[in-house]
Amino acid sequence: MNSRSVLRWASFAVAAQLVVAEDDGGPADTENWRLVMWLFLILAVAVGLLLFWRVYKYVNGYLRTIACLNNDTQRFFAAPNTTTATLKRYVFDAPISRKRHNREFMLSRAVNMGTLPTRLQAFFLIGYFAVNVAFCVIDLPWSGNEAQVGQLFRNRTGTLSVMNMIPLFIMAGRSNPLIKILDIPFDTFNMYHRWFGRIVVLEGIAHSLGYVIPKVQMAGWSYFNKAMKEQMIITGVVAGFAFLVILLQSPSPVRHAFYEVFLHLHIALVIVSVAALWYHLQGSPQMPLLYVIVAAWAVDRFARLAIIIIRNVGRGGTKAEVDVLPGDAVKVTLHMARPWKFTPGQHAYLYMPSIGLWMSHPFSLAWSDEETDLSTEKLPMSSEDLLRFRKTSMSFVIRRRTGFTEKLYNKASASPNGKYIASAFVEGPYGSQSLRSYGTVMLFAAGIGITHQVPHVRDLVAGHANGTVATRKLVLVWIIQSPEHLEWIRPWMTQILSMERRREILKILLFVTRPRSTKEIHSPSSSVQMFPGKPNVDALVQAEQEGQIGAMAVSVCGTGSLSDDVRRAARVRYERGNIDFVENAFTW
Repeated sequence: MNSRSVLRWASFAVAAQLVVAEDDGGPADTENWRLVMWLFLILAVAVGLLLFWRVYKYVNGYLRTIACLNNDTQRFFAAPNTTTATLKRYVFDAPISRKRHNREFMLSRAVNMGTLPTRLQAFFLIGYFAVNVAFCVIDLPWSGNEAQVGQLFRNRTGTLSVMNMIPLFIMAGRSNPLIKILDIPFDTFNMYHRWFGRIVVLEGIAHSLGYVIPKVQMAGWSYFNKAMKEQMIITGVVAGFAFLVILLQSPSPVRHAFYEVFLHLHIALVIVSVAALWYHLQGSPQMPLLYVIVAAWAVDRFARLAIIIIRNVGRGGTKAEVDVLPGDAVKVTLHMARPWKFTPGQHAYLYMPSIGLWMSHPFSLAWSDEETDLSTEKLPMSSEDLLRFRKTSMSFVIRRRTGFTEKLYNKASASPNGKYIASAFVEGPYGSQSLRSYGTVMLFAAGIGITHQVPHVRDLVAGHANGTVATRKLVLVWIIQSPEHLEWIRPWMTQILSMERRREILKILLFVTRPRSTKEIHSPSSSVQMFPGKPNVDALVQAEQEGQIGAMAVSVCGTGSLSDDVRRAARVRYERGNIDFVENAFTW
């Protein structure tokens, strides 16, 4: 665990002690804090179970890698474990119903209703929501005085709402330590963030109603003419209004249609709501919870700022070389002030002030190269000097969509030779993924999803040549609309195809869904084959599973429909072979 994680968890522990220390508000407050601790316990148990599963998978993968380095058959690891296969098929990797999970619900080409959670995610969310509903109403004297019941109800719902803001803010952070600890991607935490946000807002609304209804029944609406002059009431109204607007702008169609407007407004409303709560809760026993919320936000922002400074400030800064590619795409090559060690599965956030001011957008890192810095007049005189003059460049391939990516593409297209250089900032890396422990690896990609899979191909081919991976069979399936999309990765794929011992393990299957003519479809060799139309995903997975070596990983990065097809093809074979499904969705 790094220093950022230690600082974050330490602040949470201190705040928890403050909560206990200030709990002197009588039996009702004691009951509220007891329920708060029960919610913390539920979340802690969920984290503990996921951590156990993460450790089990890590240890299993590590031992498998060591055992299979010099084992070309790996028969022992090809057989499935009945218990884990059942858990993966019906719990961990199962969609809610039969197949649909990552395929988006589209009311029209412009109206995106989002995706469905998995079965396990839905079970947790429904259960957690039900527990919150029960905690809001349990042990309240509903047959007693309405004013007293209203006071107890609003204190209960207000306390639970503020408590749920703690996981809400943690899950929103890019530096969330649970991402690395539990090996759960940011987009999954982002999904939980949205649903926890809805719980927070609904409990906040219930808190407001618990105050308004009894007051109106006793004194009428005229009561609020005087009450609105009180700081606690005014700040409560401001926070409640901000919560309500956040809820109204959170549905998927709004986020997808106006993402940049949504993001700016969302951040502004969060700041307003937290500031209002700061004054609303002054002197109350719930205030320490707000300290934790502010600390979580501050630590995440500080960590992000530190990363940006470390990676980009000094040594001439970070420069982005932007090249137009066929098929409405650009390649962005970053020459960074202080690069990091490149590994498969990484992504980073790109800031280009000349295009998007302070806005940042995440992209998969597709490639890295080392080059000698010849900008200095001093010649290297030793091996240390030579290493110091080596600079690492990292590359994205970005497909033109709307907003930032469209502006980036248009500026590059309007530049001489379709190329220009601009200042940039990179925040990262985030994420990392290793498939080295698997004897058989299938990588599915659709369109720009290839940028996530190419690093795995290079890593596994190089590892096979060096004898450092278990992989003996590697199949890349790439689905593209036009052969011109091959230009996105042609230089990198040329390097891969010339790597030592590549022919022993690598097979590439290209599927062109919209060829202009049959002449465009030709297979360069037996290990690189091209076909027209869409692939039969189930047949491809079955063919590799029947001849799998060792454990098998089936990874996908592409459209939602492709992800669902690959998920189903892998799940139905969990009991026939040791197979793991790896989805890289990047939903938001």
